[in-house]
Amino acid sequence: MQELTVVGLNADAVRGPLRRAIATAQNGLEVIRLGGLETEVDPSPFKVVDREPMYRLRRYFSDESEHESKPPVVLVPPMMVSADVYDVTTDQGAVGILHRMGLDPWVVDFGSPDTEEGGWGRTLADHVVAISEVIDKVHEHTGRDVHLGGYSQGGMFCYQAAAYRGGRNLASLITFGAPVDTLAALPLGIPAGVATRGAEFLADHVFTRLAVSGWMARTGFQLLDPAKTVRSRLDFLRQLHDREALLPREPQRRFLALDGWVAWSGPAVAELLKQFVVHNRMMTGGFVIKDRLLTLSDLTVPVLAFVGEVDDIGQPLAVRGIRRAAPRAEIYETTLRAGHFGLVVGSTAASQTWPTTGEWILWREGLGEEPENAHEMTYDEHPDTESGVSVSNRLIHTAASIAEVGVGVGRGLAAAATGAVRGTREMSTEAVRTLPRLARLGQMQPHTTVSLGRLLAEQGRRSPAGECFLFDDRVHTYEAVNARIDNVVRGLIVSGVRPSARIGVLMETRPSALAAIAALSRIGAVAVLLPPGGDLDSALRAVDVDTVIADPENVQTATHLAANVLVLGGGDARELDVPEGSDVVDLEAIDPLSVRLPAWFEPDPGRARELALVMFTATDRGLEPRFITNHRWALSAYGTATAAALGAGDTVYCLAPLHHSAGLLVSVGGALAGGSRIALSRGLDPTRFAGEVARYGVTVISYTWAMMQAILDDDNLDLDRSHPVRLFIGSGMPVGLWKRTLERFAPARVLEFYASTENDVILANVAGTKIGSKGRPLPGSARVALAAYDPLTGRLDEDENGFVRVCKDNEIGLLLGRPGSDGEVTSPLMRGVFEPGDSWVPTENLFRRDEDGDYWLVDRKDTVVKAARGPVFTQPIIDAFGEVDDVESVVVYGVESAAGRSPSRRFDYGADEIAVCGISVRGNTSLSARTVTDAVAVLLPSQRPDIVHVVDRIPLGRAYRPRASDLQKLGIPTPSSRTWFYDAEAGAYRRLTKAVVAERFTPTLGTSDG
Repeated sequence: MQELTVVGLNADAVRGPLRRAIATAQNGLEVIRLGGLETEVDPSPFKVVDREPMYRLRRYFSDESEHESKPPVVLVPPMMVSADVYDVTTDQGAVGILHRMGLDPWVVDFGSPDTEEGGWGRTLADHVVAISEVIDKVHEHTGRDVHLGGYSQGGMFCYQAAAYRGGRNLASLITFGAPVDTLAALPLGIPAGVATRGAEFLADHVFTRLAVSGWMARTGFQLLDPAKTVRSRLDFLRQLHDREALLPREPQRRFLALDGWVAWSGPAVAELLKQFVVHNRMMTGGFVIKDRLLTLSDLTVPVLAFVGEVDDIGQPLAVRGIRRAAPRAEIYETTLRAGHFGLVVGSTAASQTWPTTGEWILWREGLGEEPENAHEMTYDEHPDTESGVSVSNRLIHTAASIAEVGVGVGRGLAAAATGAVRGTREMSTEAVRTLPRLARLGQMQPHTTVSLGRLLAEQGRRSPAGECFLFDDRVHTYEAVNARIDNVVRGLIVSGVRPSARIGVLMETRPSALAAIAALSRIGAVAVLLPPGGDLDSALRAVDVDTVIADPENVQTATHLAANVLVLGGGDARELDVPEGSDVVDLEAIDPLSVRLPAWFEPDPGRARELALVMFTATDRGLEPRFITNHRWALSAYGTATAAALGAGDTVYCLAPLHHSAGLLVSVGGALAGGSRIALSRGLDPTRFAGEVARYGVTVISYTWAMMQAILDDDNLDLDRSHPVRLFIGSGMPVGLWKRTLERFAPARVLEFYASTENDVILANVAGTKIGSKGRPLPGSARVALAAYDPLTGRLDEDENGFVRVCKDNEIGLLLGRPGSDGEVTSPLMRGVFEPGDSWVPTENLFRRDEDGDYWLVDRKDTVVKAARGPVFTQPIIDAFGEVDDVESVVVYGVESAAGRSPSRRFDYGADEIAVCGISVRGNTSLSARTVTDAVAVLLPSQRPDIVHVVDRIPLGRAYRPRASDLQKLGIPTPSSRTWFYDAEAGAYRRLTKAVVAERFTPTLGTSDG
């Protein structure tokens, strides 16, 4: 009996493992044969309502939905995931749950590019436009606004489609793990600098030739979390004998392992990487869909964003970027302890994601209460090292996985490496951008071919489909721009334009003006940039031209200036108002294909030493020419790109007109050298400014002088703190306006330049910490020196040997630039200045250099006030009043006094000048004598103005420079409660009265606004 018991026990011990082995073999064979276990679970019923080359539109439970009106919800999958992601199982899938909650679910099925006609050529824009079409069709079919939802990249499509259609017919947006600020938190903690360079390489050199197949998409997704992938497979193998335990999760496993992945088309992936990783334009705005510029900042559609606490793909910070990107919208979030896939498939999705989605829709429709799990989203600033996935959540979620597959050490090493890369990324990024530009400048010789036209051609060859410039909400690619330039070249050649010819360009800022200037450069001719509305007679007295290119608005003026007028631009609908008998040629009417290029034509022949442009500077004597060589243009272009760290992710907003150096040399030149987009504007208008900055995704704004004043003074400036602007670049910004700009556009900086048009001197205040300073010489620009100078006599101060004395720190002197061997000297040359045989080119400006080596503009030679007590410099006075909050604009000028003064007067001016300061204030504010006294306390008594008066307004010149000439003509200001004189004995300003004028100043009174 005892023997039988032992035998029985042994038999049971053998039968159990044997059954398990047989079950494992049977189930394993089924998996090998069918790809998975048969679950006998049918998908939810649907009807394909519409079929297009880009998509099939599914309507689930259509038989039931046809008979009653329910809120429609359209679900969009990512490009790489099958549309079945929303219906993995009927009971726990999205469409089944939403249907049971009384909603009408629709799903967009893009299919797989490898099985669709023309699928491999699909672009990202094709997907967005398709979704917009779907919204129209569902709205038309149901008569109701649509709730649009998308997972991962599908959620990005939803945001983009909403922007594309301006929110029309949309009730709300619902996204699941959809990143917006893609660079805030990248998968696996990849540093942003590494990611952008890698993404740009893949977009330009890989996905233009290669598509992503379904198995590649699946493998890539699994490699993002290899620990979880290995653990899932081990769990499946361990339980392969237990069919009942595996069946509930089998649809999800099979979807992830086999059925759920579809191919990506190469162009769509390349566009995704370019626009939304490299340039991060979901955040900055200015992304392009079918040549339209769009921004999320205009969205007002309510948004519910699902955030996975342990999502390493759509990381929390990246998802929450929508809060800043769409500040006008109501934005809610629901946070779940789930990974990327777990947001939409699995037990968490079934119990939380989809019920909350249904509750959200019912609430927005007025059919239910606000979901308990949804709350208003906030966005906090964060260090670059954060991703939004907390350490505790990550540990809880992945501890078991790490223990099972032994990857703890590997992740620790990866984290250390990531930290090291982050620590050096800023330096490496700047080095990658800066060194090639500096090297190109350093290698430039007088015979080097370099020009505006050549740089445009180079960028076009490098990236034909790249976005060159934006204008009137349209995108112009390098390919299109260069084709336009080449067509204009043919028209100019057939009209008699040859290399080295000086051709006037009288055009407003528009694409055709840029094409005309570039076409002249491509021929090797010289563009003489005439400012519309300026004193053109004085300009043409200085520079002789017999041919002028004009736009339709300026054609009449052009006919009075030159014998030959060529008209360009104006669009399709235009009328030319041409005086009878004028020799006017319409370049738009010339067929480029009919023009045979002559044998002498060599595209872009311009060499560094040769003249490229003639620009004009407004002076009291009229417009004076400034001659710009190709080397000087290249120096400004590459210098700007270097100092401003311009890159492919930047959009440079050119507010300055093209005939101004800040427009063509700084904005256009810097953007081309940096590979950035150029945004041309029709002019300075606060309403247009705010809209274009948002739509174009402007990151850098160029300015001149007080240009930003009108923008900041506009009470209706519709631009919030989430703006994309990072930098302002230009010259002449007053100190007070500089501070207001920093405050209004924080955290943007101001990069103030000084660029001499007489030579290659370029100073830049790169650090921006010293407001008002012009900074230091840019690498590659001319060497500078300050020569001791007497502003009263106009003579340089020489030492006992006859050489000019070099200024000490904080001593005011004339700025000189050392000419190089790279280009022609287009200004008077001084020799033997500081030592035998040296040569220098003088500028027109006086500077001082502080102890740190930074240069500060003090005055122009011709605007120094020549008072009896000595020279009074205007810029320090302007800067001092710029520190007063209520001051809007300041000018300082000299007024000649009458001869024959009483000996009792404090100063014997004789025929010398009185220093007068005119001030305009903001709004209805006013100044007091005490405020005036305190403002100039930083100046030596001899440098304080004799009279200060408040005027209603200070006019601005065409370059937005405050103009003193109108006030200067009025003479000494009229005594009033807004006019003060400096009492030297009291060291304070007192009200100017008629008695004081009679005693101290000329008896001849003028009139003023004061």
